[in-house]
Amino acid sequence: MNRKTNFHRKTNETDIRGQLNLAGKGVSEVQTGIGFLDHMLDLWAFHSGFDLTLSCQGDLHVCAHHSIEDIAIVLGNSFFEALGDRKGIARYATVFLPMDETLTRTVIDISGRPCHIFHGDFGTEEIGSFPVEMTQHFFNSFATSAKLTLHQEIVYGSNDHHRVESLFKGFGKALAQAITVTTDKIPSSKGVL
Repeated sequence: MNRKTNFHRKTNETDIRGQLNLAGKGVSEVQTGIGFLDHMLDLWAFHSGFDLTLSCQGDLHVCAHHSIEDIAIVLGNSFFEALGDRKGIARYATVFLPMDETLTRTVIDISGRPCHIFHGDFGTEEIGSFPVEMTQHFFNSFATSAKLTLHQEIVYGSNDHHRVESLFKGFGKALAQAITVTTDKIPSSKGVL
């Protein structure tokens, strides 16, 4: 099963290119111009076991919104494409991820039906040059593009860096579990996902 895609998306706001390999070893090379996002995507790749090469030239002189949103769209589309017909995947996953004083819960269904439910809040506006409000928007954009049902909750925690990091790590781990091949059948009574 080939679980690798190359991507390139160019708009008037961003130019994003790279490669996603779902059968990788967690190796990443990410350059978005937003240091904290680079860090989160490196962690996401490491904890999912996906290989990710990504570069983004975005209109950061405006703000980081377009780059973060478009990266999530590209990654969601690439994930959807790389997964192929979904034959044999576990489909579902639940991950509780501790990060020091923080605990998050991520629940995934690779359903073909995009839905994102997020419960949690943040106390700071930015981590580095990353607008913290874009955390939820990143995951919503990814889930919509990848046609995932994604539920995320910050169970508790006080440090926003830890909260966001726990969400990215938990998302990576949940995706890795959900795409694990466990059978030779499509995991749906409908026969298609």
